Amino acid sequence: MTVTRAQPGRNASPRTARAINDRLALRLLQDEGPLTAAQLKELTGMSRPSVADLVERLQDSGLIEVVGESGAARRGPNARVYGIVADRAHVAGLDVRVDSIGVEIADLLGRTVARADLAVSTDADPARTIESGIGLLLGAVGDRPLHTVAFGAPGLINPVTGRLSTTGELPAWHGDLVDEVRNRLGVPVLLENEVNLAAVAEQRVRGAAAGDTFVLLWIGGGVGAALVLEGRLRRGNSGGAGEVGFLPISLTGRLPTSTNCDDGFHGLAGSRAVCDLARAHGLSVDGCDAAAAAEAVRVGTPAFLDELAARIAVGAAAVCAVLDPGQVVLAGEVGSAGGSDLASRVAATLSRLSPLRTEVRPTAVPGGPILRGAVITAMDSAQNALFAPAG
Repeated sequence: MTVTRAQPGRNASPRTARAINDRLALRLLQDEGPLTAAQLKELTGMSRPSVADLVERLQDSGLIEVVGESGAARRGPNARVYGIVADRAHVAGLDVRVDSIGVEIADLLGRTVARADLAVSTDADPARTIESGIGLLLGAVGDRPLHTVAFGAPGLINPVTGRLSTTGELPAWHGDLVDEVRNRLGVPVLLENEVNLAAVAEQRVRGAAAGDTFVLLWIGGGVGAALVLEGRLRRGNSGGAGEVGFLPISLTGRLPTSTNCDDGFHGLAGSRAVCDLARAHGLSVDGCDAAAAAEAVRVGTPAFLDELAARIAVGAAAVCAVLDPGQVVLAGEVGSAGGSDLASRVAATLSRLSPLRTEVRPTAVPGGPILRGAVITAMDSAQNALFAPAG
């Protein structure tokens, strides 16, 4: 691991310098795992007395503890191995879909300790759904200390109010559930577009470089995109960056409207369109949801996959013509099911449509990327709050 040495600056106060060094040490313990004081000294470039003071401060703050000993003798202060107290607080990630709610509880190092899911019928009573969602969350949390909750939901997140502005026919109870959790739990509650959270997970799990640029193209029940430009997630002026379902690309020749993207790219590559295309190629498909579309891709014929790839490539070409990201990641139920085979087919078509050199790759997070992204977002927020002990 390449480490940036602690350099507080000449004018930094002693308290600020200590806080900077503490954050660096905690980040090292998070990324590298348990370390001895000697290893912290080597990685931070700090003096032995400074490291000793740092370790004492972090222990007194309840942030780190002795987790073992190392070395041949395995005794004495120099042999002690320090690690983060990961269960001091827990975080929750929620994936709120049209037909389901998923919850994942993790410790401060992002390790999953509980998961739960709830199916939601299309005719479910909104008030009862909200109560069931809160019950699902509280049941998964149990008696663990909860610090931060992060939601992933479809739709636009208003950058000013932080509230969910749904588009199309998305249920209104999504935003009400977020508000109710905020009111009842009394902990920080974050809200993010679900495809953006998938990109957060992709970036962290893949270990993307700090300045990496890529577009995550979500192909599932609907279609969407997340933009990571020079290492930063970009949401746009109104929170709508990546709403590619509304791209005016369709089979019908008609145009989408501001409230309906069936005549946009969504109608070309969403799950219903994928299932219809599979049937046209003689495949037996039961249903038209994301799971059915993903299964069709897994058992699909080469001709079916080629035509599907061509449709996806049209949307990817439109995005690349504007952003030139260099990398397109295929995610979502369909993108994940297609794996490297579908990605290579999309890349071949894209190379014929666009003069821009663009790598197309399958997602590195094939299972539960939205929940994982929500947990990472909540974990980072909790760490920022907790890993800043007073000097």
